[in-house]
Amino acid sequence: MNASDNGTLLFRNTMRITDGHLEEFRDAVVRAVTFVERHGPQIMVQTFVDAEHLRAHSFQLYPDSDAVRAHWKLADPYIQEVMKHCEVEHFEVFGEPDDEVAAGLRSALGEQAELTFSPRVAGFVRP
Repeated sequence: MNASDNGTLLFRNTMRITDGHLEEFRDAVVRAVTFVERHGPQIMVQTFVDAEHLRAHSFQLYPDSDAVRAHWKLADPYIQEVMKHCEVEHFEVFGEPDDEVAAGLRSALGEQAELTFSPRVAGFVRP
């Protein structure tokens, strides 16, 4: 992958963990990430938790919009399980998803969270 791979998408999802649900949230995330590592199309997934402030940050790198759609179909039960324990506060998209993925994100988040899009200027990924 190099800077000419304009379809690459990086998502940053900032979530507020429901008070009293920290352990359930962590357990659901571990199950979801384990599943995605084995079966998902992502190039990278990393989730970080700030337990003191009940915030979590998830980063997911996709090769393109087709991979995002595949992830949604494959991992929906895991996503739903995680969402029982948190609320999305902010969702950032780095790169330019196709119209269908952008609309899907807008629809899924609704008024719940701020959604931003930042087009790529330059970059690369090392193998």
